[in-house]
Amino acid sequence: MSAVDPLVVARVIHDVLDPFTSTVLLSIGYNNRLLLRGAELRPSAVVSKPRVDVGGNDMRVLYTLMLVDPDAPSPSHPTLREYLHWMVADIPGTTGVSFGQELVVYERPEPRSGIHRMVFVLFQQLGRGTVFAPDMRHNFSCRSLARQYHLSIVAATYFNCQIEGGWGGRRFRPESSQGE
Repeated sequence: MSAVDPLVVARVIHDVLDPFTSTVLLSIGYNNRLLLRGAELRPSAVVSKPRVDVGGNDMRVLYTLMLVDPDAPSPSHPTLREYLHWMVADIPGTTGVSFGQELVVYERPEPRSGIHRMVFVLFQQLGRGTVFAPDMRHNFSCRSLARQYHLSIVAATYFNCQIEGGWGGRRFRPESSQGE
């Protein structure tokens, strides 16, 4: 991943995921509009679960999709990081989430303060029925779940979401000023 990759700039790579190479097409649409990486969406635009299509070239290969909020309850104090909004497993390649098994029901994003990164992650599974729902939505970890069930990241994207009346955009500090 290059330093100009939107996932790196938005610190999705670091806060949520380790660096990876995207190998499967992941297409997400809300209200018949294709989601572009880093788009700004209001809660009213994400009330219903999105349409999600998974690429690949083999229906026998299965995937797990997750939607997490690494900025819950607020970007300045993400004490609930990561909050799991949705999880679907056993999605066959070349199909969509409607062919998978919803393990965690879709909960629409409703940030109360600040601009939240809402991250979709697509993992390749080892086989059918090998991934299970976590006990809680809050303090979830994509990394931990991936280790537990031997999942590999094949695609990811994100959008920014803030309260309906919010304004402004997410500001990113250069690496050197982030105190690491």
